[in-house]
Amino acid sequence: MRILIALTYYRPHVSGLTIYVERLATALAGRGHAVTVLTSAYAPGLPRQETWGGVRIVRVPVAARVSKGVLMPTLGLQATRLARDHDVLSLHLPQFDVAGIALRGRVMGKPTILTYHCDLKLPGGPFNRIVDRVVYVVNDLAARLADKIVTYTQDYASHSPLLSRFPEKLVVIPPPVVMSVPSIEQVAAFDQAHRVQGGPMIGFAARFAAEKGVEHLIDAMPSLTARFPTLKVLFAGPYGDVVGEHAYWARLRPAIDALGADWEFLGTLAPSEMPAFFAACDAVVVPSLNSTESFGLVQVEAMLCGTPVVASDLPGVRQPVRMTGMGRIVPPGNAAALAEAAIDVLERRDAFVRPRTEIESRFDLGATVRSYEALFEAELARSRRSRPVPGPVR
Repeated sequence: MRILIALTYYRPHVSGLTIYVERLATALAGRGHAVTVLTSAYAPGLPRQETWGGVRIVRVPVAARVSKGVLMPTLGLQATRLARDHDVLSLHLPQFDVAGIALRGRVMGKPTILTYHCDLKLPGGPFNRIVDRVVYVVNDLAARLADKIVTYTQDYASHSPLLSRFPEKLVVIPPPVVMSVPSIEQVAAFDQAHRVQGGPMIGFAARFAAEKGVEHLIDAMPSLTARFPTLKVLFAGPYGDVVGEHAYWARLRPAIDALGADWEFLGTLAPSEMPAFFAACDAVVVPSLNSTESFGLVQVEAMLCGTPVVASDLPGVRQPVRMTGMGRIVPPGNAAALAEAAIDVLERRDAFVRPRTEIESRFDLGATVRSYEALFEAELARSRRSRPVPGPVR
C-alpha cells in the first residue's frame, strides 16, 4: 500500500504524538509499504524533504504560528499532490489543517483514517479558548468526512466530547510501544551518575508543558523529601524552550531552582538511553491534568523496564495501571495524594512490579501495526467495491 500520514509536528520534534507516529510509520515501511509523512517545517533549517527509517518526509513551510499550531498556506497544494499518489490517508489529530486533507480524501475516493490522539486544551486565556474552539470544529468536520477513527482506549473515547459523537466509526487500537531490555551495565552507569547517597529516584518523562502537571510534583516535594531526604527527581524531555510553554516555564522555574540538587533536568534523551533511565528510576510519575493526555506511552515503557507508575485518574491515562496493576492512580491536580501514592510505591515497590512478559502480552508494537494494516486494507477494499463499474463502451 501507499500510505500518506499527515500531522503537524514530526521528528525531530519530541512529543508522545510524534513518537507514536514515527514508530507506526517506520514499522509500516519496514513491512514493505510506501509511507510518506506530510508535516510542517516548524523550525529553521529543517529539510523540505528527506528519508528516514524508510519513510519519506515532506515538510511544508510555516508562514505563522497560532499558539501551539502553525499556518501553512501551501499545505493544500502538497496535500492534493500527495493524496493523488497514495492509496490510504492516515491523519493524526489534533491538527488545524486536517479537515481540508480529509475533504481531499473524500473527493478522491481515498480511504481516510483519523487517529485521534487527544482533545486540545491550550493554556488559559480568551485567545486560546477561541483556538480550542476552532480546532474542535475543524476536527469535528474531519471526523464527519473520515471513514474510521482510531482511538487508544474505549475509556478515553467514551469521555471525549468529539469521539463520543462518532461511536459507529471508532476502532480501538492500543498505541505502539517500543522499549528494549535495559542492560545491567547501562543501568548501573546511569544509577551511579545520578543517584544521591542511595536515595530513591523519581522519573518524569515528558515535554515541560502545562497539561503535564509539573507544578503538582513540585508541590509534593516537601512531603517526599521529608520521608526520603536524598530523593531526587529526574526530568527527561525538552524544557525551557518548548513551543507554547514559555510562560509556564517562567512561572515554575523559580520553584524548581529552589529545589537545587533534588531536581535534575536531563534534556531529551536518545531512544537508546531511555531503557537505562526507566530502569534506574524507582518510580515514574504521570501527573497529567486534562484530556490533552489520553494515555501516556511512558507508563508502559517504564513498566517494561520494571518500574511502577503513579498516574492521574483520567480517562485513558488510568488504563495502563488498571490493566497491569503496576502502580497507583491518584486524583489529578492533588499534590498530597501524589506524594502519598509515590511514597507507597517507593516503600512497597516489589508489590507493584510485574514480569516484563506480562506487560508485553498487553502492549506489542507488532500487534498495533498489524491492526492498522488490517484496517487500511479493509477500508481500501471497501472503497474499491463501492466504486461504480464502468458500463460498456458504445
